[in-house]
Amino acid sequence: MKNNHTILEGAILPALTKFSVPIVFSLILQALYGAVDLWMVGQFGTKGDISAVSTGSQTILIMGGIITGLSMGTTILLGQSVGEKNEKKSADIIGTSLWIFAFLAVILTVLLLFMAPSLAVLLHVPKEAFSKTIHYIQICGAGTVFVVGFNLLNSIFCGLGDSKTPLFFVGIACMVNIVLDFILIALCQMGAVGAAIATITAQAVSVIFSLFCIGKKLPFPVKKENLKFQKMQAFYILRLGTPVAFLRMCNEISYLLILGFVNTLGVVASSGVGIAEKLVMFILLIPMAYMSSISAFVAQNMGAGQAERARRSLFTGMGTAAVIGGITAYFSFFHGDTLSMLFSQDSAVVAASANFLKATAIECFILSLSYCYNGYFNGMEKTGFVMVQGICAALFVRIPLAYIASISATPSLFRIGMSTAWAAIFMFLVCTAYDIRCRKREKT
Repeated sequence: MKNNHTILEGAILPALTKFSVPIVFSLILQALYGAVDLWMVGQFGTKGDISAVSTGSQTILIMGGIITGLSMGTTILLGQSVGEKNEKKSADIIGTSLWIFAFLAVILTVLLLFMAPSLAVLLHVPKEAFSKTIHYIQICGAGTVFVVGFNLLNSIFCGLGDSKTPLFFVGIACMVNIVLDFILIALCQMGAVGAAIATITAQAVSVIFSLFCIGKKLPFPVKKENLKFQKMQAFYILRLGTPVAFLRMCNEISYLLILGFVNTLGVVASSGVGIAEKLVMFILLIPMAYMSSISAFVAQNMGAGQAERARRSLFTGMGTAAVIGGITAYFSFFHGDTLSMLFSQDSAVVAASANFLKATAIECFILSLSYCYNGYFNGMEKTGFVMVQGICAALFVRIPLAYIASISATPSLFRIGMSTAWAAIFMFLVCTAYDIRCRKREKT
């Protein structure tokens, strides 16, 4: 098996940067899916379409959070086996992951198809967007198998230390999505339904191309016996991935609840916050990329017995992510109205979006640091701690503060948005305290 000497040897900053940059561009292209959808319905649809896409896509993000979180188990375990140079174990991990994610795809498809109406009621979707939101969720739910396949393949490449190949396939999907958005939304006037069809079709094309190429990209053979379901490998994958999946699900649910609080304020507030959340997705790309990169980086180095190198990658990533995160947060805070006008020309919607962005800019800067901590702890197999601190931030900080702000005598989108900033601060402080505690125990 070929070692990735960029990850296991040499200066950390160039190695981490080289590994992270393709992930950043992949995340940018993935974020463009939703951004282009929202831009198209903003230009050629109605306020109801905007609200349906923003609420529906936030619902789909819960599904995506479960999938990407669970796939982190594959990334970590595969990264460790690559660092150990254990080819058979690596192949077994891939084979067992296929079984796990095939089962997950079936479960999520059924849930989204049948629960879409209940979700729309639960989230207080405005009547102008009610039926469109249901159709958006159901269409995306029908294509769950492609979303699951895409994320699994991406986690395999990441565990192998290859962040460039997924970028190519994401690029293909993005181009397909943009073309279909133009045809279905701009020309055919299909609104939110057209956006859902375009997104799922793009994911399908990406998965098909990935399946044709993955056999040639693997540095070791995956034989028929490796494709059997193995209980021990499944246990380790689920042990590492389930806490991350549960955390991401809870995070997305908490943001969905906040959107539900906002929906009670009317379609203008709903549309404005929907646009703001799409922009936040771009702002968070750097810290999200570093979280994924550091997880794979740490896992491979721990597998190779290089604990100190794994430790140094945390602070290297944290420093660079904070600088870039600070720049993006600045533009979000002071120029949120200009950014929001990319998606809508409605002055009331733009003002609502800019108001919410001022608070989430603070959240995004703090998360630049917290996400690096999360990536490090995930790579160290401390996914249980990552889950607990994230859930506590959602249950005891983000949701209560957002609810209190939404029912006040004079509801403010800025105050509702600040609930996410306080949650980010809580996460960073808890991670710092836990890291200090772990270091003291190691010295003892």
